[in-house]
Amino acid sequence: MEVQGQRKSWFGRNWGWAVPLGGCLTMIVIAIVFFGAVFFGVSKAFTGSTPYQDGLEKAKEDPYVLELLGTPVETNGMMGGSIKVANDSGTAEIAIPIKGPKGTAVTYVVGTKKNGEWTYDEMYVIVEETGEQIDLLGYEDTDKTIKE
Repeated sequence: MEVQGQRKSWFGRNWGWAVPLGGCLTMIVIAIVFFGAVFFGVSKAFTGSTPYQDGLEKAKEDPYVLELLGTPVETNGMMGGSIKVANDSGTAEIAIPIKGPKGTAVTYVVGTKKNGEWTYDEMYVIVEETGEQIDLLGYEDTDKTIKE
């Protein structure tokens, strides 16, 4: 019973819609934070992987890539593909978008991990403007194994 002359608070007048709406907004915010944390955690795991680091390093050191893209060469968006590792073995098939002042390209890395060592079957850059493919492993490079 309301005492005459005394007005209910805002919450007292609006609790019927404020509580459900507040609960829904809270759940939405929690979901966004959760999925954002998962996304950034997975993204960090991929960018910290040996195949990603090796592919990016080779692209940044290749003189012809530097000539075509300019310096500095840096990543340009989200990596795609898959990396599967279990103990001392695994596989990687990834695409790393890169850019420089003169253009953009994608670095592709395909490799396997056996006994803790990554061996790359393919590692190349495709320049987006020309479609040119640049082999980063080199024909003279017979040792394609990189130890961790």
